[in-house]
Amino acid sequence: MAGNTTALLSAPAASPLSQTAEATPKSAQKPPRLALLDGLRFAAAVLVVLFHYTAWHHGFWGTAEAKDAWPVLSKVTVYGNMGVQLFFIISGFVILLSAYGKGAGRFIGSRVGRLYPAYWFAVLATGFLVIVMWPQVGSGLGGKELTANLTMFHPLMGLRHIDGVYWTLWVEMRFYLLILALIILRLLTIRSMTILAVVWPVLGLAAQLMNREAAAENLMSDYAALFSGGIVLFLIYRFGHSILRWSVLALNVGIAAYFTGIKGPTEALELVGYVVPAWHYWLIIVGLFAAVALLSLTRLGNVQWKFLGILGALTYPVYLLHQVWGWWMIDHFAPVLGQYVTLPLVMGIVFTVAFLVHRFIERPSAKPLAAATTRGLGYLGGRLAPRKKVATPAPGR
Repeated sequence: MAGNTTALLSAPAASPLSQTAEATPKSAQKPPRLALLDGLRFAAAVLVVLFHYTAWHHGFWGTAEAKDAWPVLSKVTVYGNMGVQLFFIISGFVILLSAYGKGAGRFIGSRVGRLYPAYWFAVLATGFLVIVMWPQVGSGLGGKELTANLTMFHPLMGLRHIDGVYWTLWVEMRFYLLILALIILRLLTIRSMTILAVVWPVLGLAAQLMNREAAAENLMSDYAALFSGGIVLFLIYRFGHSILRWSVLALNVGIAAYFTGIKGPTEALELVGYVVPAWHYWLIIVGLFAAVALLSLTRLGNVQWKFLGILGALTYPVYLLHQVWGWWMIDHFAPVLGQYVTLPLVMGIVFTVAFLVHRFIERPSAKPLAAATTRGLGYLGGRLAPRKKVATPAPGR
């Protein structure tokens, strides 16, 4: 993997930017799918689901708090919200894997095709639940919020989420927009991504320590190190090991542990009612990064079990649909069936519906939507591009 080739992640051609001593890619071919990462994403989704069902402070089990219904299980599932941290680490890795060799149009198309089909279904289904069927949970949500949520840019409009879990989608979207800007500026290079993985989380940490709340929010300081750590893991996976890359990864693990050590205990106390020491979350963050590294940088990355790909595909629709619909089913089923039947039943229904959404909505529409978006952007770009003037030949003598 040694070499002096300049690598531009956003296009197969060599970068116009000068870089030295960069490793060449492992292969010019498309890398194999990392099946075990799909399995890890699925495990993260299960953890998040269990957190919202058995630890989060709701009273739909017929008790004052979910943890009162699940006094033993909740002591484990209180950590389930760390599945979101794992999602962000994997996203930092996978988004560069997805962006590799793509221009801006194809990148946007791939993201639109990946994100929106299941999301539109989930927004409409959940919107119907909280606006029509269960308005006491919707707390005043209406058609304006529903329509705005379909864009996924409703936070810019100052409007609420139809489902509270959508907050993570806005964090992801801002990360995608950052990558898109780098593609457009032709800065999605090995060197610039390494610099980004240092500067972004360090600036976020500085904003936090200086109590600059607006700057910290704009920099997504709580999550910058998670995305950046995933970026560095991709660089190691694709271009090889180096002391610099492992040092940058260690920096991001430390910053991510710092922020999670603040956020984790606060959420455990406010959302569940448990006092959890910060060092638990420090160890969890180290473990999450270690798990992603182990499954992508060792021989485990060669595992190609197809069922893991299916499980990974279910992760997104499960995340989109599980919370409010799950609470509604718990509220209606638990008084009749009891909690020990209701929990596996509700989880089974959610994962079954997620499979149906993947099979009959995502799979048929993702590629056509991505292709149509790419073509539309290409046409729009051609229409907006300045046209070269054609010189008029001088009249003959």
